[in-house]
Amino acid sequence: MSKDSWSSKIKIYATLLFFVLLAIPFSKQSETTPPPQVNNTETKKENTFLLTRVIDGDTIELQNGQKVRYIGIDTPELTGTNECYGLEAKDFNATLVENKKVRLEKDVSETDKYERLLRYVYVDTVFVNAQLVQNGFANATSYPPDIKYQQQFLNLERQARENNKGLWASCTKKQTTDTTLLPTGCNIKGNISYTTNEKIYHFPGCENYSDTQINTSKGEQWFCTEQEATKAGWRKATNCP
Repeated sequence: MSKDSWSSKIKIYATLLFFVLLAIPFSKQSETTPPPQVNNTETKKENTFLLTRVIDGDTIELQNGQKVRYIGIDTPELTGTNECYGLEAKDFNATLVENKKVRLEKDVSETDKYERLLRYVYVDTVFVNAQLVQNGFANATSYPPDIKYQQQFLNLERQARENNKGLWASCTKKQTTDTTLLPTGCNIKGNISYTTNEKIYHFPGCENYSDTQINTSKGEQWFCTEQEATKAGWRKATNCP
């Protein structure tokens, strides 16, 4: 082999070696650089607020003055005439959230007709909405389109009712007395949505019939026929057959 051939081969090998050595740092960097991660901590901080006042069992006020209405549940009222277990619900709510930092989770709607934020509320890992239902201080109440955790609330309410917790032990007698005053066969519930003020009726066979509570002091009514409910301005619930 000629001297020129050896010289050419050496140049080729040297060039290849140069590019191999040049590629090593980039290869190591790609192996050791972790993939980008979403910073959930910052998101949680943005949705965390100091609570300064408990208004009732399902409504609170933040440090900035904004009121928050819990989604998916309903506790006895304290305005006007105090409903059965209303004070107890407020006190239990206070033990969970008063003077604590709460994290708010939105579903679909931003506010209700009273300009209150509609939110699921957490204190650390405690799901406040669920705790109120689980311990018998609230009913599971569906307010479409905000129904993300509605099945969970319905299951917790059933367990509380079966175990006679809270209002299910203390207020059952009053509820039974109210329904026995109805004419036979008048079992259609004319409910008024708390968030939209829409009038919606439920009859036996509707998905949320057993969980819908009627409060006549709020303008809600019992009807004997669907025609009667429709004529009075109510519409059929979307989850009815």
